[in-house]
Amino acid sequence: MSKNKIALITGSAGLIGAESCRFFADKGFQIIGIDNDMRSYFFGEEASTQWSRNLLEKNLEAYKHYSVDIRDEQAIENIFKEYSSDISIIIHTAAQPSHDWAAKEPLTDFSINANGTLILLENARKYCPEATFVFTSTNKVYGDTPNYLPLVELEKRWEIDTTHAYYEHGIDESMSIDATLHSLFGASKVAADVLVQEYGKYFGMKTAVFRGGCLTGPGHSGAALHGFLAYLAKCAVTGDHYKVLGYKGKQVRDNIHSYDLVNAFWHVHQKPRTGEVYNMGGGRYSNCSMQEAIEILEKITSKKMNYSYVEQNRVGDHIWWISDTNKFKSHYPNWIQTYDIQKILEEIVESTKQKHINA
Repeated sequence: MSKNKIALITGSAGLIGAESCRFFADKGFQIIGIDNDMRSYFFGEEASTQWSRNLLEKNLEAYKHYSVDIRDEQAIENIFKEYSSDISIIIHTAAQPSHDWAAKEPLTDFSINANGTLILLENARKYCPEATFVFTSTNKVYGDTPNYLPLVELEKRWEIDTTHAYYEHGIDESMSIDATLHSLFGASKVAADVLVQEYGKYFGMKTAVFRGGCLTGPGHSGAALHGFLAYLAKCAVTGDHYKVLGYKGKQVRDNIHSYDLVNAFWHVHQKPRTGEVYNMGGGRYSNCSMQEAIEILEKITSKKMNYSYVEQNRVGDHIWWISDTNKFKSHYPNWIQTYDIQKILEEIVESTKQKHINA
């Protein structure tokens, strides 16, 4: 791959952004990273991604960082103008990612998630319309519709009825996004999601939307309001108290490792399509309930977790979510997952231990 080919990555110091930086640098791309550490503003200093930016700048010769807000139209245009025709792929991961936080500052949430995405799309159309545009959306675009599926309570998890069409592979892209409680975060991500589709379908751009379940890995700056698996593992290692919110701790999430997700971006870039939408997560290959995650972590760390249960669940939170990734696999049959839930948690625990040793 030519050295003058550029991957422009927003949220470049975040979990998926940093994984993308490493992956595409390894493929010979120059990396333009955009990240102004809004995560520390959202969730406090413990969630800052500055450490991740430092590592990128230290370890990747091909990395150039811009501490720019994606809502800053002029600054974003200047970056696109400078690199224009050399931009081969845009990976847009920058976002306000929390239900609860969005309700505190709805205007900030919407301006980042929706307006910021529009600014990036318009500059891509203006300066590099042939580039692949990958967007990390969310399964929250489906609102709480999944909670009305026929769910069965098992000993340690909720599970969908075995006769339902979603049982074998999970929830596919045919689920409606209408007439449902999204949370304000879900609504702002719906706006961005539809914009990315529209720039593909209306302008013929090579856009792809990934509606993620739980995206995770050792690069996650997990916080109480976002990044449940990484934050849970952090509490397991440090002994910090963790609150399990609602659904008897039996709520189920599929978890996909950041490497497996970014590898999916790479497959899209090899053979881009127009305005595609994919549900993307661990699927049946990698999922767990909260109770199951705690049990696995207690075995890995050989100590009991310090947690308590709160009856009240988060507004709009899913009881059961497993992504059906078959549409993506049908378009890109050579893509495979390499991390299951056990391997993911072992890696996060080891990484968390190292961070605390070096702190």
